[in-house]
Amino acid sequence: MKGDNIIKEDKIRRFSTTRIIEHWMTIITLGILGVTGLSQKFYSLALSQWFIFQLGGIDNVRLIHRYTGIALSIVIAVHIIAGIIGVVFKKWQTSMIINKKDFLDAIHNIKYYIGIESHPARCDRYDYKQKFEYWGVLISGLLMVVTGMALWFPTLVTRFLPGEVIPTAKILHTNQAFLVFLIVALWHIYNSILSPEVFPLDTVIFTGKISKERMIHEHPLEYERLFNISLEGSEGEGIPKDKVAT
Repeated sequence: MKGDNIIKEDKIRRFSTTRIIEHWMTIITLGILGVTGLSQKFYSLALSQWFIFQLGGIDNVRLIHRYTGIALSIVIAVHIIAGIIGVVFKKWQTSMIINKKDFLDAIHNIKYYIGIESHPARCDRYDYKQKFEYWGVLISGLLMVVTGMALWFPTLVTRFLPGEVIPTAKILHTNQAFLVFLIVALWHIYNSILSPEVFPLDTVIFTGKISKERMIHEHPLEYERLFNISLEGSEGEGIPKDKVAT
């Protein structure tokens, strides 16, 4: 009976429990940093003043912002270290590295959207949009961590670096944070919620599972590699039981 249910579900495991927890931690920390940071940046707005008042004043808001920043720093550090260990020692594929094919896929899809190409680009584990978004958020996160620490400990920083570093760090920190907010709010939320292909919600990162049909449609090269088959000119093959999520 259990085997029958597994085949009926027709789901493929795409993300591990660790990745799901990591995603939740990122959502929570970025959410808290966003509301506490933007309320300070746009402090003259009535909504910002109301929010600051509800949290007990500006000092409490700054304290929450800083310690949440530490939590985000830990999430980023663990993510990077795990990735390095995985690639070096466990021989993980460098599937998030941007390469020439990603730019060609972007051009191909533009042609597809305007009717020049007959089918969308054939992508692997991550498509070009996911890669560009990933690196944008990761690099921005690292920049915010570095500049945030400089703003938290300006006296220590200026022992080793010129004083001009502090106002520069403030500009970079607030503007880059606002950029990340826009990326998440406009790009990621659209792709994860509002896009017609996933509406009302893309649940893959929350469940860790993706349907066979969707993987074939969005990540055909990964599907071919996992199951050692070719999808060219066919509808694909059945999923081996050991590859189906439980």
